[in-house]
Amino acid sequence: MGQALPPLSRRGLVMIVDDEIANIEIINAVLEDEYDVCFALSGQEALDLARTAQPDLILLDVLMPGMDGFAVCAALKQDATLTDVPVIFTTGLGDSEDEMRGLSLGAIDYVTKPVQPPILRARVANHVELKRLRDQLARMAVTDALTGLSNRRHLERTLEVETARLARQQEWLSVVMLDIDFFKQFNDAYGHPAGDRCIAMVAAALTRAVRRATDLSARYGGEEFVCVLPGADLATAQSVAAEIGRQVRQLGIPHARSGVDAFVTVSIGIASARSVAGAKPQEWIDMADAQLYRSKSEGRNRITATVFEHGLPGHGQPAGNDRAAYPTAQLGLRATG
Repeated sequence: MGQALPPLSRRGLVMIVDDEIANIEIINAVLEDEYDVCFALSGQEALDLARTAQPDLILLDVLMPGMDGFAVCAALKQDATLTDVPVIFTTGLGDSEDEMRGLSLGAIDYVTKPVQPPILRARVANHVELKRLRDQLARMAVTDALTGLSNRRHLERTLEVETARLARQQEWLSVVMLDIDFFKQFNDAYGHPAGDRCIAMVAAALTRAVRRATDLSARYGGEEFVCVLPGADLATAQSVAAEIGRQVRQLGIPHARSGVDAFVTVSIGIASARSVAGAKPQEWIDMADAQLYRSKSEGRNRITATVFEHGLPGHGQPAGNDRAAYPTAQLGLRATG
């Protein structure tokens, strides 16, 4: 039976897969001073535990009853969430054909039993460090450099994944789009370095307001941001949007050339719909953008929202009289018709 996960730490997590407890104890003794360790005693347990633990490296025995190490490695490499986890085979086999088979399945290295502690520690250290570097590069590829939020590329990919996932049960998905009010005038008054600081501060406020682990906040471009809220209906999205407005207001960033306030404010548009088979992610973006346009055209510093139905060919349509059902809300002030 697989081990309970160790408490979270900054140390790398190594998963040992072996049907012999004695082998696990030996490897654990070699690695426990430098890494957190979890283990599984069978192939299926290994797959289940790996999906939960997301280890930094897997030490995988080849010869196991039932699902052997080769089958486990193949399954790991076919799982999108685990394919990048390095696998080192641990085996008593000395056959070069078996070694080639393991490497062809995606394993990154081979260690023979009985293990030699210095060699095992060195190989594990090298591969854990390489994975950390790859993970860092992957994060940089989907992160906006100025704000630390997701970039547009990651946003678009996330929307694709979430619309498909939520469509299975026709669950809600909401998108919140916001724009810093009179930002050009802010740059003109205070300069572009101050404008960059303003964008970064608003991004930090966004992070404080959008707190669920499943939510995503991204810089869409310039002074515009988008939040993806899987499973959130309109009421939930409106609550998040109101908190965004409150957090931005609390920043207290002076804006002498704003047309609505003495401080920096944001305009917000919300689009909510149940995801269905064939729904296009761009529908949420287009509808949220339309609501943001309404917020800006009706005075800025406010929230405008709609529930929409999926139209053909792929363009959302408001569900009924959305303006009457979901009136504009002026941020921090009062609702208006």
